[in-house]
Amino acid sequence: MSKIKKREHPKASRIVYGSKSPVRPYQHIVVNSNDPGYTNRLLVATPTTGNIRMEWALARWGQVIPMNWSQVQMVQFMNSFVPEGFVVPDAQNVIVKEVIEKNFEYLLLIEHDTILPPDAFLKFNKYIRDEKVPIVSGLYFSRSEPSEPLVFRGRGTSVYWKWKLGDLVWVDGVPTGCLLIHAGILRKMWEESPEYVVNGIKTRRVFDNPVKVWYDPVNLNFNTLTGTSDLEWCTRVIKGRYFEKAGWKEFQKMKYPFLVDTNIFCRHISPDGVQYPNFEVR
Repeated sequence: MSKIKKREHPKASRIVYGSKSPVRPYQHIVVNSNDPGYTNRLLVATPTTGNIRMEWALARWGQVIPMNWSQVQMVQFMNSFVPEGFVVPDAQNVIVKEVIEKNFEYLLLIEHDTILPPDAFLKFNKYIRDEKVPIVSGLYFSRSEPSEPLVFRGRGTSVYWKWKLGDLVWVDGVPTGCLLIHAGILRKMWEESPEYVVNGIKTRRVFDNPVKVWYDPVNLNFNTLTGTSDLEWCTRVIKGRYFEKAGWKEFQKMKYPFLVDTNIFCRHISPDGVQYPNFEVR
């Protein structure tokens, strides 16, 4: 059993409490809790500027928790004065560093503007328990007018719409707003990623923004390439053969190796509380 020691509060002698005050001038100090520690099963991580909507908070901490569940939470802050396109992959790379160093089995990325359905953890827990699919995304839409699903097949081919709510959709590109990743893939990518330092923290560039400019001497013109860290990461996973390297060889052979579970239907919320999509999805 735990031993509990009663200790006088250092300022107790200077404070006079009313007879009905609920405050007590002592503390309970747990000397030995016999805590066996936690299982490094899942790291739930959120890159954020530090500002969230109440709707997001209620959805995030109002999740139904699966039976015999183990998770560790990490909130990686982003400086709000730094351009988002530069900061997001840096925050993600600091999170991946935590996954590697603490030897987690899975990473669940939840961005600070993605509102989860109440049973999201239950649905993700099934994928963790079954260990049959290494990368699973929830469904959510762009924060724009018109709002479109962040479901991708191909690059430069717009969004993929040929599905119905409730379908399991196989794609070659997923966003990172609500994304479950098997840590084995992240470990292999970590091993082959260059080191760099961000805000005094040494990490590796597993995620990166595709910002490139080059000159084509044949056509005598300059070319530029820009995008977001999520699709760049998906492309790297496929072309770098990281499914195969991490032991998921059957997924390396697939044209569309990432799974979007549309049953995990999230909402995208703006800082002023507007939620997307603003229409019914069927």
